Amino acid sequence: MSTMAASLEDFSTMLQRNFRHTLRNPTALFNAVLFPIIMMLMFVHVFGGSFDVGDVDYIDYATPGVIMMTIGYGVSATAVAVNSDMSTGIINRFRVMDVSPTSVLTAHVIASMLRSLASITFIVLIALAMGFRPDASPLQWLGVLGVILLALFAIGWLTVALGLGAKTPENAGFAVVPLMMLPFLSNAFVETDNMGGGARQFAEYQPFSPITETLRGLFAGDPSASPAIQAVIWCVGLALLGFLLARSNFTKRA
Repeated sequence: MSTMAASLEDFSTMLQRNFRHTLRNPTALFNAVLFPIIMMLMFVHVFGGSFDVGDVDYIDYATPGVIMMTIGYGVSATAVAVNSDMSTGIINRFRVMDVSPTSVLTAHVIASMLRSLASITFIVLIALAMGFRPDASPLQWLGVLGVILLALFAIGWLTVALGLGAKTPENAGFAVVPLMMLPFLSNAFVETDNMGGGARQFAEYQPFSPITETLRGLFAGDPSASPAIQAVIWCVGLALLGFLLARSNFTKRA
């Protein structure tokens, strides 16, 4: 068997393993959907009338932000799972079995992406039921999917790196809290022009803002090149950083 074929077989096995773990813990997936729904209801029906977002219906403005919040909220389970693999010694067993290290880490990333995609799909359906009315063309819907996948891939690798860098599963859960908080400190729910000094600059120069703005433009049928380019650069940079850190942390701990 070639090296490529062996790596693909290892990846398939590890991915199936992660899926079985997800099925045995449906509460994590349920929480990843329930919390964003509650936040959407709060922002749209409780706080939405207090925010000035121009002539756009607030549900249309907030839905891309809720999608990004869903991505951020779903990383905790991945970080804990990765760290648990290292803490329990299962990774060393895989190394004895000559399982490709990259396949183990990549399987965690892909499993995280698929779980988040399931949550995002449900969130979009709820948003449509609440009055979300995107004007995106079929090509722009594909663009939405591409941006979401790219963001999930980047955040997934960064999550795996943080999970491997933590000493315990509990610490791994806390290590990804900044990723969970970043959507709230972006333009996800309010325009940055309405923020105070310091907060506005931080929101404008962090990764979730251009990604959210790119999704917002695609949903509205009026995408802009500038935030899209920034979003791609951020995602590629975070993915590369996460991958390199994950490999380094994996080598040190294993």
